[in-house]
Amino acid sequence: MNAPRLSAFPKCYLDDIALGRMELADWIDMSVELEPEGLELYSGWLKETSPAALARIRRQAEGHGLPLPMMCHSPDFTEPDPLARRAQIDRQIEMIRATAELGGSFCRTLSGQRRPELGIAEGIDRVVECIEACLPEAERCGICLVIENHYKDSFWRYPEFTQSIEVFLPLIERIDSKWFGVQFDPSNSVVAGEDPIELLQAVKPRVMTMHASDRHLAEGHSLDELALADGETGYAEILHHGVTGQGMNDYDAIFAILREVDFGGWISIEDGMNGLDEMRQSMDFLRGKRYEYFGV
Repeated sequence: MNAPRLSAFPKCYLDDIALGRMELADWIDMSVELEPEGLELYSGWLKETSPAALARIRRQAEGHGLPLPMMCHSPDFTEPDPLARRAQIDRQIEMIRATAELGGSFCRTLSGQRRPELGIAEGIDRVVECIEACLPEAERCGICLVIENHYKDSFWRYPEFTQSIEVFLPLIERIDSKWFGVQFDPSNSVVAGEDPIELLQAVKPRVMTMHASDRHLAEGHSLDELALADGETGYAEILHHGVTGQGMNDYDAIFAILREVDFGGWISIEDGMNGLDEMRQSMDFLRGKRYEYFGV
C-alpha cells in the first residue's frame, strides 16, 4: 500500500515572504522544527527563476533533508484579453520549469477569476485552451499540473471561476492527460457551500496532491455574508484559517477515501495563521491520521 507524504506550506508567512518582509531562506530554516517530509513553495516567493537562484533554494532545502515537491501558482486564465491570457500561459510554463529545476513533481494551476460578465461555457473554453497550451512543457519537464478546487487568490477581486462543483467537474473532464490532475482542498468546498466529501468522491481517481486546511467563519457570520465579499481584493475578513482537524472538515471520511484509492501523493498543510505552533499541531494531527489509516 502507498501512503501520503506530508509537506508544509506557511500560509501565515505567505505575504511576508512575497513582499520581502521575510526571507524564504529563513522560512526553510524554521520549517525544520515541524519535521515535515517536504516543503511546498509559492511562485510569488521566487524573486528570480534563473538556474543559479533555484539551485541555491534547492541546496538549502535538501541540506535539511527536505525535497521541494510542490509549487503553488495562481494563473488567471479567464482574463478577457487574449494577450493577457498568453502572458498567464507563459508564466505558468515558467513555473513548470522552475518546479523541475527545484526537483519537484507538481505545479498548481487554477482556472482564474469568476468575472461577472463571463459565461460558464466561454470560461471553460478559455481555461481548457490555456491549460492544454501548458501541457507539452509539463510533459517535457516531467511535471504534473494539478488544478485546485480553489476559493480565491489573495490578490484577486473575484473568487475562483471553478469554485462550484458544477463548473469544476466539467472542466477537468475536458482535459485528458496523465500530466494533469486535481489538487483537492476540502475547506474550499466548505467555503463554496458544498460538501467536500461529495467532491472528493467525484474526483478521487484524479487526485494527485492535497491541501490540508480547516477554515472557519468568524463567530456570528454566515456563508451568505462571504458571498457578499465578491469584488473585494483578497480574502474576506470573516474567513479564518485554523488548526487542521479543528474546523469544519471530516478528516476521517477524507482519509478513508484516500486509503480506498491507495493515495501516495503529497498532503501539504495550509494552516497555522498564528504561527509555527498551529502549524505543528496541524502536522501532528495529519501524522496521526496517516498512521490510523495507512499504518505509517
